[in-house]
Amino acid sequence: MPSVDLSWLMIVAGALVGISVGLTGMGGGALMTPIMVLVFGVNPTAAVGSDLAASVAMKPVGAYVHHKAGTVRWDIVKWLLPTAVPAGFAGAWLISLFGEGEEVQHRLELAIGAALLLALAGMVARSMLTRRRNALPSTEPTRLKPVPTLIVGLVGGLVVGVTSVGSGSLIIVMLMLTHPRLRAQELVGTDLVQAIPLVASAALGHLLFGDAKIALVGTVLLGAIPGIYLGAKLATRTRDDVLTWILATLLLGSALSLWGAPGPVILIACGALVAFASFRMFAVPALRRRREAAGAGAAKASGHTATDPDADADPERSEPTTRR
Repeated sequence: MPSVDLSWLMIVAGALVGISVGLTGMGGGALMTPIMVLVFGVNPTAAVGSDLAASVAMKPVGAYVHHKAGTVRWDIVKWLLPTAVPAGFAGAWLISLFGEGEEVQHRLELAIGAALLLALAGMVARSMLTRRRNALPSTEPTRLKPVPTLIVGLVGGLVVGVTSVGSGSLIIVMLMLTHPRLRAQELVGTDLVQAIPLVASAALGHLLFGDAKIALVGTVLLGAIPGIYLGAKLATRTRDDVLTWILATLLLGSALSLWGAPGPVILIACGALVAFASFRMFAVPALRRRREAAGAGAAKASGHTATDPDADADPERSEPTTRR
């Protein structure tokens, strides 16, 4: 039986991942690595290295669009890189110490699954933090915090080097925690720019240790490059909350699959997350608008009574009383 050519499916997957990365700064390693492992049967070590190599060519496209739009905080980028770049290379070196055995690959699958769950937690935190950040005074400037930024680079770089997950998912969330007044577009643009040397360092480590498939990288890029350009264009003019929750659901399903969870468990967990996301996106805003409308109506009625208590009184009856 002839084998089926799945390269076009990989191109489509690359395009979808590229759109996700350009639009939200998330979904590169968090989606592409599990897709390679679960859908295309690539061994985890090669999937990590191939995804990082693809990101080296993919992320500059989105970074260029954000740079032209003025949504990159270069001061933050300069403080992320001193720790992120060496940590990314160190993560690739750590993988090489464990060898290529079947047990090692299984453990790496578990590590990738853990990183995906961490990215999922980060996405949920980002959704919660966005509301808090938008409530902060917009006139107050966003100040650079050097030491926390260096720590973000160190932690994020190490996770990226080991699992290829986190250059967007984790680092964006950590930047939100350390710099809560950054605009959403600045978070995505800054992350895409810092990710270029970070993933280049990690990819170099993986290429040196021989666990990246160049042919696979080229196939992914055929879809990913136009995808990330389109996503970055959309990022400067659209909301990303719906896509963020879709990505979160995919992350949860991928992580549980890598951990060997039964199908019904995966479906129930993903269904619960979809229900929670729907409540957050639709029910909560509707309740808030209804409460605000009721409050505005009560305030209007109260103001009317306080400023003109006799407005409903009969002027002909009140006039004689005044003359007396």
